[in-house]
Amino acid sequence: MHDIVDLERRGIPGVFVASSEFVSAADAQSTSLGFPDVARVYTPHPIQDRTDDEMRAYADAALDEIIAAVTRRSA
Repeated sequence: MHDIVDLERRGIPGVFVASSEFVSAADAQSTSLGFPDVARVYTPHPIQDRTDDEMRAYADAALDEIIAAVTRRSA
């Protein structure tokens, strides 16, 4: 979250990506950093025991949402 906020402060669009387990933590941290509306995309949880193919599927499923969020932020 700190990296995305740093990018936003520099005027560079960014998107925070994490697993769904971290929704509440991301909300709290982005708010405490002064960027409650920072773009974010969540993947299914857990990810630590996923195979490479499963991780590629998660990334493929999130790609359109990530691109849309970056595009919205840079417009």
